[in-house]
Amino acid sequence: MTFGYKRFCVSGAIAVSVLVSSASASWAENLADTLVAAYKHSGLIEQNRAVLRAADEGVAQAMADLRPVLSWSAGVQRTFGKARNYQQVATLPDFPFTPIRDYRTTGFASHEATLRLLASLTLYAGGSNRLRVEAAKETVLATRADLLAIEQQVLFRAVGAFMEMRRAYDTVALRQNGVRVIQQEVRAAKDRFEVGEVTRTDVALAQARLAQGESALAAAKGQLVIAQEEFRAAVGRKPGNLQTPKGAPRLPRSVDAAKKQAVRSHPDMISVQHQVAGAELAINIAEASLKPRVTLDGSYGVTTDDDDTNRYTRSGTIGLNATGTIYSGGKIRSAIREARANRDRARGGLHVVRHAVIQNVGNSYVQLDVARASREAFEAQVRAAQVAFRGVREEAKLGARTTLDVLDAEQDLIDARTNLISAQVDEVVASYAILASLGQLTAEALHLDVPQYDAAEYYNLVKSAPSATSKQGRELDRVLRAMGKE
Repeated sequence: MTFGYKRFCVSGAIAVSVLVSSASASWAENLADTLVAAYKHSGLIEQNRAVLRAADEGVAQAMADLRPVLSWSAGVQRTFGKARNYQQVATLPDFPFTPIRDYRTTGFASHEATLRLLASLTLYAGGSNRLRVEAAKETVLATRADLLAIEQQVLFRAVGAFMEMRRAYDTVALRQNGVRVIQQEVRAAKDRFEVGEVTRTDVALAQARLAQGESALAAAKGQLVIAQEEFRAAVGRKPGNLQTPKGAPRLPRSVDAAKKQAVRSHPDMISVQHQVAGAELAINIAEASLKPRVTLDGSYGVTTDDDDTNRYTRSGTIGLNATGTIYSGGKIRSAIREARANRDRARGGLHVVRHAVIQNVGNSYVQLDVARASREAFEAQVRAAQVAFRGVREEAKLGARTTLDVLDAEQDLIDARTNLISAQVDEVVASYAILASLGQLTAEALHLDVPQYDAAEYYNLVKSAPSATSKQGRELDRVLRAMGKE
């Protein structure tokens, strides 16, 4: 064995070890930075914030139904036409009973202007108006939970994009190093072939392994580009020098405790619970249609004659009116049955969501256990592959091993390190998947440095349906201008 081959073996082993160990040392941006950027960039979160504000307005509109309604009406009316009249001017002398008539046609026209103020207040409607307020509040609470679920989706996608970038970076680094090592092996095989130490077969084997390594490197680079595109889509910018997460997030120790926590706090559970409550209220609203409706109505108006400004009429009315349905063709009863069916559907949805949440927690813990076991197994494989590579390399120096044996041992080491990188990535992703299954993958729970969206602020401003001229209405206008929504 020549000195050049010994030098190649030593330098190749050092290159593999140094490059792999330093692949993650050059990362600078941590996972929290990526999550902050994704949170600020997400149009999906902004979209669902608008959905929540629309739900808040539902409470304001329901509150408005409890108040008097003031309106006005105005109109101008022109009446015109012709009239034909006659009068008796004489009688014939021979026929005293036959009058002589004079027919005359006259035209007429008049103009009237009317202005009326109308007021109406619902005194009793079977409680439906107040029930609508409560139903709208349940919709708001369900929509808030939906917003948290969307936030979890955005942040979990960012976690996946971050870790896939780490997987792609390290895989490319390993493949590049493997190609460099095999290139050195090809050169060494050619040198040994020229001096007669090996056959042309050894050179061909090294060249074939080089082509295989270059193919794997091309695939790894392609995966890196794909990971970069996903990162840009999820985070809103190109990835920087990403830093490997230093530790896993804190998780409940037992699966049973995690399942109980998820049932209590997962946004999907909270949302469907409020949907059930809203469906219950919808039944009461439908049943209120069977009860009478009592309103207090009033009006006041002025009617003037444009032809004679001194002629006008002022009048007003006030009355207490009651209405009720005697027969509606079965429509009201059908609406009640429909509301009950929707309530049953919501209850069924609660049952389905509860089991899905529990299942997701269990699956996430299994995936984490598998990832941890895989990482530990691949760590052991890397240690064994390192020992095997060193042994094969030393045996090759003594002529007991062939070039193919060295290449195979080297490939086994690279594959083991690649599998270890993937297992480490899968373990981190599985940890955050558990957080998402618990409903804890939110900006607040993770203590991210982002401007917190106060869901109650807008609700408190609009829940009482303020007028544009009130103090609360002016404050609402200020908030909307600050949000860029007006």
